[in-house]
Amino acid sequence: MNEKFDTMKNSLLKAISFCFVAGFASVGCVQHTKSASATAPKQEKMIIYQVMTRLFGNDNLTNVYNGTIAQNGVGKFADFTQTALDSLRAFGANYIWYTGVIAHASKTDYTAYGIPSSHPGVVKGNAGSPYAIRDYYDVDPDLASDVNHRMEEFEALIARTHKAGLKVILDFIPNHVAREFHSISLPKGAIDLGANDDKTVAFSANNNFYYLPGESLAPKFEVNGYRETPAKVTGNGVFSATPEKGDWYETIKLNYGIDYSNGEVKRFDPIPDTWVRMKNILLFWSAKGVDAFRADMAEMVPVEFWHWAIAEVKKNYPNLIFIAEIYNPTVYSSYIGTGGFDYLYDKVGLYDTLKAVVQGRTKTSAIRVNAKRLEKVQSHLVNFLENHDEQRIASPDFAGSAKAGRAMTLVSALYTSNPYLLYFGQELGEFGKGATGFGGDDGRTTIFDYYGLASLKQWRSGGTYTGEQLPDSTQALRAFYKRVLHIATEQKAMVEGETYDFTADNRLNADYDADHFFAFARYTDTDVIVVAVNLSSQPVSSSLNVSSLFFEQAGLVETDYSNAVDLLTNRADITVLTSKTALSFSLPPYSGKVLKYSVENR
Repeated sequence: MNEKFDTMKNSLLKAISFCFVAGFASVGCVQHTKSASATAPKQEKMIIYQVMTRLFGNDNLTNVYNGTIAQNGVGKFADFTQTALDSLRAFGANYIWYTGVIAHASKTDYTAYGIPSSHPGVVKGNAGSPYAIRDYYDVDPDLASDVNHRMEEFEALIARTHKAGLKVILDFIPNHVAREFHSISLPKGAIDLGANDDKTVAFSANNNFYYLPGESLAPKFEVNGYRETPAKVTGNGVFSATPEKGDWYETIKLNYGIDYSNGEVKRFDPIPDTWVRMKNILLFWSAKGVDAFRADMAEMVPVEFWHWAIAEVKKNYPNLIFIAEIYNPTVYSSYIGTGGFDYLYDKVGLYDTLKAVVQGRTKTSAIRVNAKRLEKVQSHLVNFLENHDEQRIASPDFAGSAKAGRAMTLVSALYTSNPYLLYFGQELGEFGKGATGFGGDDGRTTIFDYYGLASLKQWRSGGTYTGEQLPDSTQALRAFYKRVLHIATEQKAMVEGETYDFTADNRLNADYDADHFFAFARYTDTDVIVVAVNLSSQPVSSSLNVSSLFFEQAGLVETDYSNAVDLLTNRADITVLTSKTALSFSLPPYSGKVLKYSVENR
């Protein structure tokens, strides 16, 4: 939900942001950073392609402000054709995150199909927030070509996805549900959330929701006559009957056994009812062939639940991957480990650091500072530059240019062996400009409105996915992303290698551009690749010292290594890797080199 950045996360990020803007001196002189392969079992580097499912295949570009589904159209499961999915696999993705699949509140009327309508006063946008779940056991009818067979259509999509060699990631929204949550698709014998709640008490370990007995919901804004008595606690933890417009007022918070009205006492023995219900929901979707779950706002749910539920689900599905949306680095370590998450979002880390560098708010040495701060959990972090919550790189709120994504991606995708997430349209330079409805004009692509993206339509090119209708500059941008993703997944040094950051080697180098230039190496016992990047909108010339320590840690005989090939262009490069003289780089704006050296004489 975009509102996260106006409520809880703002205060959280302010409290912890100081950890990531500290000076270089606080880190000491350690160069070496272990990559994912050094601390975790060797595996394919994950490249996640996130897509807002309802927007992906929508060719209707009418884009009426706050338009209905009839006016602005909507994409369907069927738009993910085998050709489309094969194209995404060829692009370099090996996972696809289908955002907005599980049924959520919407203003579109599907009562003719037996689907309850949602009160418009507690729905954000006409399409509704994909994080206001109305039924955990159903899929969004907007996405179906035949609403009566919507689940079968999703199951067919899973099959097509697997056939293309892609694995499926599904959102799991555990902290909150739609204000009018009611499941019409419960498995046989299951009981709906809240059906057995004692609504006369604020808290009971057996309740699925939190209540405000004796109070009716009375938001500080008009909700068009919506009534709720007793009022339930709002999704972002507002224990008041008067949520504000900036709150997640369209949702209600689930009760995992923490008594917030009594000092946050944990009532986890016996296992709370909500724990069991949510575990069963995970098992339901796992049985349909889902390969991974991205857990929305995982840190708003007790960490004890995660260790229990993930372990329980993996008893039946041991290869499932769990990814946590989490923003507080001080608790990262508690969410991983035995029974914990496989991966965590790295927003308050590399993402924020790269954004600050590109915006000129910090120096490139902050990248290394961040890596050292998160060294113990580094192998569990998912890197990204865009997602549904973040501003588009090309928007004025971020970098103002899609080209900036090239330089940042060279770092985000190649600096470690961690998973890299790319948001659909990022590779096409989407800029998130213009008000669409509830989504507003905030530099993001709307998740609340029916909308069409011209760049996606051009890429689709009548179903061929060749991109022939794209402008030359956009085709070049997509080709760049494709090349980087293939380097990330096909080069041994990138998949299995360790990282050497050259920042410390150049602290006393007067010819080193510490504001905009950044360089690091990835290496294994057979490969050495040096990545040099200009994170500026202006050309940069910089020298780069390579110390003897690099050769020692990489296990290289200290000599002059040449015969380099720039993997971005497949052209030979005359740069010589040596500790005797500095390397020289002249890089155009937002560009870089990925130099692979011949190192036979190790």
